[in-house]
Amino acid sequence: MKTLSIIIPVLNEEQTLGKSLDWLAGHGEIIVVDGGSTDGTVELAEKRGVTVLSSVPGRAMQMNTGAQYSSGGNLLFLHADTLPPSNFKKMIETTLAGATVAMGAFALGFDSTEKKLLTIARLANLRSQLLHLPYGDQGFFMTRSNFDLIGGFPEIEIMEDFVFVRMMRRLGKIVHLPAPVITSSRRWKNLGYLKTTIINQLIVAGYLFGIPPARLSRMYQRLRGLG
Repeated sequence: MKTLSIIIPVLNEEQTLGKSLDWLAGHGEIIVVDGGSTDGTVELAEKRGVTVLSSVPGRAMQMNTGAQYSSGGNLLFLHADTLPPSNFKKMIETTLAGATVAMGAFALGFDSTEKKLLTIARLANLRSQLLHLPYGDQGFFMTRSNFDLIGGFPEIEIMEDFVFVRMMRRLGKIVHLPAPVITSSRRWKNLGYLKTTIINQLIVAGYLFGIPPARLSRMYQRLRGLG
């Protein structure tokens, strides 16, 4: 049985991280990688006794930093506001025992039963199942050996999860588990469901049309009203 390392990149997640760390406690090695938080994120994580690392900002760089430090044979990458299903550790072990499996992800679920969010989750899960293309908010897991084979996450400004999955496809199956993670709906509610969906699809389309990730990242920030 391989041990599990849970890697969580964070940036100013004081409001959400505590609940996640409490849920994950006792399920494996937990590594929080901070990208320069200015709130109480780091102190909150340290009080709970998990490993806290510092990294240059950027989700890809933070996740790679955590993976380099970790000791587990299996790796799980989670967003700070995402809770995996209750029996996630066993699900990961069982899935990754398959010889042809490259990586896996859970289904997407939200912390709300609003009809619009249920529709968004349903469409995201359909994409993940049919195209074998999960996104990072579903929780990525794989063996350390497969992670190392492709050199970790591409250290680009945006779309690192999209590119990572496409690289993983070369190694074998991308497994979509039906059990959902529960992730925060705050981003969808803050920006609006339609606007968030349009922004996400524009960024994916831009990447597929060859727009450099650095430029896409600036576009993403402007579209969200952050720059």
